[in-house]
Amino acid sequence: MTRTKRRTGRRHPFVFFGLLLLGLILTGGAYAAVSDDARARASVDANSQHTIDEGKKLFQANCATCHGLQAQGSGTAPSLIGVGAASVDFQVGTGRMPMAANGPQAPEKPPQFTDEQIAELAAYVASLAPGPVIPDASLTSGGGDAAKGAELFRINCAMCHNVAGAGGALTEGKYAPSLESTSGTHIYEAMVTGPQNMPVFNDLTISPESKRDIITYLKYTQENSSPGGYALASLGPVAEGLFIWIFGLGVIIAVTVWITAKSN
Repeated sequence: MTRTKRRTGRRHPFVFFGLLLLGLILTGGAYAAVSDDARARASVDANSQHTIDEGKKLFQANCATCHGLQAQGSGTAPSLIGVGAASVDFQVGTGRMPMAANGPQAPEKPPQFTDEQIAELAAYVASLAPGPVIPDASLTSGGGDAAKGAELFRINCAMCHNVAGAGGALTEGKYAPSLESTSGTHIYEAMVTGPQNMPVFNDLTISPESKRDIITYLKYTQENSSPGGYALASLGPVAEGLFIWIFGLGVIIAVTVWITAKSN
């Protein structure tokens, strides 16, 4: 009689240690990659001639076709003289530039350049003329007054971006993008540069401290889910009311019809 080995379902004792080691390797690798990018960007001296020259090479190879060899602009793209490092960091850092195709608005997509290359491009454009600079981390990492920021956001931003920062449609195929995953640095840069259809909120309109408060509020909304359950994409009371009218009343009518049919 042939004996068959019974499977007990127990794993080899070294499997656990192997999985633990694999997890540590993957975590360490991801951390190292992020740290390398951060160190590479921090090591870039925006004021050095070498950085500016490298940025100029990148610009002429990737941006000059539309913006001109001297960033003077053309019939298809605006001049970049005076837009500052903040505008480049926002547009290139969010992947909006270079554009994949002409359209009503440049959509956000994965960046096409490394952090070091973005810093070099920003340094070159900043060298052409004075403009908004990349904000300090003390203004973009939170730590402000979230309640005051919520009030400022409702007054200045919610009519386009929605009170929860979920975004919204504009005219002619344009839209205010969602802010649910946007970094504090890019939010600040958008306020001082006015990309796409967004107005410019300079320091006289909204002070740097108030901008920090707005970022603090948005970070709070990013990190805390809706306490009311399913948020319906945070589109507001109109969407919620429409949901109740269509689905809520529909269920009531369906139950009424079912009760009437059963009684007959």
